[in-house]
Amino acid sequence: QVQLVESGGGLVQAGGSLRLSCDASGSIFSINTMGWYRQAPGKQRELVASVITNGYANYYATSVEGRFTISRDNAKNMVYLQMNTLKPEDTAVYYCNKVPPTWNWGQGTQVTVSS
Repeated sequence: QVQLVESGGGLVQAGGSLRLSCDASGSIFSINTMGWYRQAPGKQRELVASVITNGYANYYATSVEGRFTISRDNAKNMVYLQMNTLKPEDTAVYYCNKVPPTWNWGQGTQVTVSS
């Protein structure tokens, strides 16, 4: 049974940084492409970034490219999202899951960027 636990969100001013963490305990983590997703109020959930099994980041949404960095630690079943130069439009609940997202979703972590 895979349990996804996201953490690291918070309230930050525009231009600030946050680092999100995802614990994917109970999963066959190392063989899966992992992704960070986000859902803003009134919008569909979208894939923000993904990282393949060897740690190579193979996708960034255009809106975050150059500002966000995804990484993973297979030994710890962890995936991270370093978010720099945050903008108000990055405000959303952030989730991790495999790509495609076939595991049950975790509770997510709220990121709020004030202008």
